[in-house]
Amino acid sequence: MAPHTAGGGGDEPLVDRVETAVYTVPTDAPEGDGTLAWDSTTMVVVQASGGGVTGLGYTYGAAATAQVVERQLADVVTGLSVWDVPAANEAMNRAVRNAGRPGLIAGAVSAVDIALWDLKARLLDLPLVRLLGASRTDLPVYGSGGFTTYDEHQLDRQLRLWTEELDIPRVKIKIGESWGRAERRDRERIATCAIWSGFTTTYASRTSSSTGPSTPRAGASVPVPTAHPATV
Repeated sequence: MAPHTAGGGGDEPLVDRVETAVYTVPTDAPEGDGTLAWDSTTMVVVQASGGGVTGLGYTYGAAATAQVVERQLADVVTGLSVWDVPAANEAMNRAVRNAGRPGLIAGAVSAVDIALWDLKARLLDLPLVRLLGASRTDLPVYGSGGFTTYDEHQLDRQLRLWTEELDIPRVKIKIGESWGRAERRDRERIATCAIWSGFTTTYASRTSSSTGPSTPRAGASVPVPTAHPATV
C-alpha cells in the first residue's frame, strides 16, 4: 500500500468505525500465582477503521471492558483524525473522568489506543516500531509461567520445554503461599526447590565446556532465586 500523506484537508483520513469482540480462552490446566487461581483468560479485542484500513488493539479483562469501549469511547474517537492519536487518547481520558479512570476502564482506553496506533502505522505502511521509534534492536525472551497450581512434575516439564527444546535460557516461575494454606505451602516449597535445582543443573550441563567451568552463551543469564521464608 502506498503511504498516505498527513494533512491535506478533506483527504485526511478519519476514524470512521470502532468495533469490539470478546474471546474467553480456557487454560490447559488451572493456573495460580499464590493469591488467585483461574481456569480461563478473557481477551477484549478492538478494531478501529479509517481510510479503508483497520487497526487492531486488545487488552485482558472482564467482558464488560467491551461495553466501556462501545458506550463511552467509540463515539469519542469516531470522526477524529487518524494521524492525531494523542488527541484521541486525551479525548478518551476526558470522557471517562467521572466513570473512574483506573482498572477496567483503563484497559478499555488502552485497547482503543493500541488499535489507533496500529491503524496509523498501517495507513503509513510502516511497522509500528518504526512509527513509534525504537531504543533497542532486539530483546531477550524468557519463559513465564510456573504457576503455583502446578505440581513439581508440571513445573519440570514446562521449564525443560523452554530451556531444552526451545533453547530459552531465562525462565520465571510463581512462588507463594496461596493464602497461607499449609498443605499448598508445603507443596510449593518442594516444587520450587526441586525445579530450581533441576533447572540450574540442566543449564550448567548445557553451557559447560570440556576445557573449563560452566560458561553461559553470550547474552544468556541464569536467574538465581532469593530465599523467602514462606516458600524456600
